[in-house]
Amino acid sequence: MTVETEQPRRLTPDELRTLFLFESLTDEQLQWLSDAGYVESVHDGIVFAEGDPATCCYVLLSGELRLCKLSHGEEIEINRTRQRGVYAGAFNAFFGATDHKTYTATMRVTEPSEFYVIGAETMATMMNTWFPMAVHLIEGFIMGMRRTNETLGERERLLALGSLSAGLTHELNNPAAAAVRAAATLRQRVAGMRSKLAMLADGTLDATKLHQIVELQEAAVERLDKTKDKDISPMELSDAEDSLTDWLDDHDVQASWDVAPVLAAAGLDVPWMEEVLAAVGPKYLEGAVRWLMYTIDTESLMNEIDDSVTRISTLVGAAKQYSQIDRAPYQIVDLRELLKSTLVMMSGKLQGYEVVKDFDPELPPIPAYAAELNQVWTNIIDNAVSAMGGSGTLTIRTKKDGAYAVVEIGDTGPGIPREIRNRIFEPFFTTKPIGEGTGLGLDISWRIVVKKHHGDLRVESQPGDTRFKIVLPLEPDKELETDPDLLT
Repeated sequence: MTVETEQPRRLTPDELRTLFLFESLTDEQLQWLSDAGYVESVHDGIVFAEGDPATCCYVLLSGELRLCKLSHGEEIEINRTRQRGVYAGAFNAFFGATDHKTYTATMRVTEPSEFYVIGAETMATMMNTWFPMAVHLIEGFIMGMRRTNETLGERERLLALGSLSAGLTHELNNPAAAAVRAAATLRQRVAGMRSKLAMLADGTLDATKLHQIVELQEAAVERLDKTKDKDISPMELSDAEDSLTDWLDDHDVQASWDVAPVLAAAGLDVPWMEEVLAAVGPKYLEGAVRWLMYTIDTESLMNEIDDSVTRISTLVGAAKQYSQIDRAPYQIVDLRELLKSTLVMMSGKLQGYEVVKDFDPELPPIPAYAAELNQVWTNIIDNAVSAMGGSGTLTIRTKKDGAYAVVEIGDTGPGIPREIRNRIFEPFFTTKPIGEGTGLGLDISWRIVVKKHHGDLRVESQPGDTRFKIVLPLEPDKELETDPDLLT
């Protein structure tokens, strides 16, 4: 920036009155403002930069200015004007001292320009002295909006937590109930095995045949483990059951209709049963078959209990990952793990939807507020599910884009109409019926991503393909680590 160093020029009260910002001031007020401000000429470059302390308010007298904001590491032009009297900078300096006094954008000039400059302290004194009622009204409006936003935002978080808790309870109940049922049935099967063991070992079965039965038992368990990984069609399984039922009936095994399904599910066929017959003989075939059935059933029940307990452990782990219990708010996190835990927590809502996960294995961990990013995923996924209305495809992608990590959440819903696309991140704006949405989910998400993580949140939408892109810096500024109140 090139600034002239001559003695600053003042504007007369009459000249100030030609600016729409000051046209209603009294002669005395204009004189005070004439003494307090000065004219500054800027030939080229930056007048003030986004994030710098806001020390002055600039009113354009001549020339052209452009305002820009940083987005995804690039400057995006948000306004360009030659209109005389437009203002930028510390025009809100009269707000309470607790507000962050920094420039919210970068202002440049595209040609030699002149500004009338008023210091931030001067602006605050002027507003509070001349327009105290207006200042109170504006501050009351802003504080009221902020309190409303915070209250409804907290309610939005509680509603989301309640919904997730209900879903988690349901998801935990299913494997827990399955484990209880399997344990009860297992008790019965073990009792049956003790009875058959007594029959086989009553002294009439020689040691060789008993040894062969034990070997057949181990072979049956091994075959069961292999069968779990095979994709057997219902038709093939039905044919195998029929063949075994016929064979068992031919060899006078009682209740063959009850035994055959268990043996067929383990992959045991007629040739295998011929081996059992050869090992024990017709006299002990019934007892041996029942012994094998109890063995297979017991092993299946133990597998079911193991699967159920593993599912419970996975859900508890996902809940802990999602809530970030016992972890520092700001930490190095793997975005893929955060997304996985959120999907597990929301699995109840995702019933009936196809979920596609395309995670970049090369994406490095990043420093972030993990629990709050989980809230972002939750809000966007919940909106996607609501938009798809019962069926569709939810796609979650991660990738590295230069110095940024990108998370993309897409759905196959009807899309966001172009006329409202620019409003979806506004507080309290919602397309849901009254009582079903507060209009704060995307606003909260935007503030978490943009203000708290210095990232970017954008949307691309057309019918059948809506994608929200969350862009996060891989190496954010150090101020992130020391300023936990950027959202307030």
